[in-house]
Amino acid sequence: MRDFIRPVFVIAWKDIMLELRTKDIVVSALVFALMVIVIFNFALNITPPMVDSLAPGILWLAFAFAGVLAMGRAFITEGDQGSLDGLLLCPVSRDAIFLGKMSSMFLFMVLIESLVLPIFVVLFNFDSISFKLIAIVLLGTLGFATCGTLFSSIAFNLRSREIMLPLLFFPVVTPIIIACVEASLGVITDTVNIIGTGRWIGLISVFDAIFLVLCPWAFGIVMEE
Repeated sequence: MRDFIRPVFVIAWKDIMLELRTKDIVVSALVFALMVIVIFNFALNITPPMVDSLAPGILWLAFAFAGVLAMGRAFITEGDQGSLDGLLLCPVSRDAIFLGKMSSMFLFMVLIESLVLPIFVVLFNFDSISFKLIAIVLLGTLGFATCGTLFSSIAFNLRSREIMLPLLFFPVVTPIIIACVEASLGVITDTVNIIGTGRWIGLISVFDAIFLVLCPWAFGIVMEE
């Protein structure tokens, strides 16, 4: 077990240290997410009674678009410098490589979301942040990062990877986004009963479990190609 966990930690730490030096992923995705929020703020002319009902959709759209932008750069640096081949030649399993990349992407997305949320609260006068909402965000982000890491590795080898990544990724991850929006709406507005909200949270958890099993396996096949 230690021989498996250590490479995961090392790969994730390598990505974190590289991001601390370049700041490519977090800064670009954060700016994009803020642009989405500001555009919606002025375009929809949201009044206070509308905030709770519209907030989940706007928030998850910002997270989704920023996440796709961040994931598009997950393998670019290593691929352009030729270090991806070296990483694949290391005596570690493909699962460890995938989980390391996925862990760093999950942390990057959580950081972006933690920076976006306070600004969202100020712009929309949104005061419904709770531990339940944060838990839903973390669950949704886990599935998003897991699936996104796989499709980022697939799109990396394609000619038009900037275009192909969202085209491949969004149809698969749409159920998670819908479930996150519905669960967040239920928590924020209290219009959905506990059972209904629990079903959406259960759906997110099921998708997370499926992706955590299938995506590392599929990643090994993709890297062999």
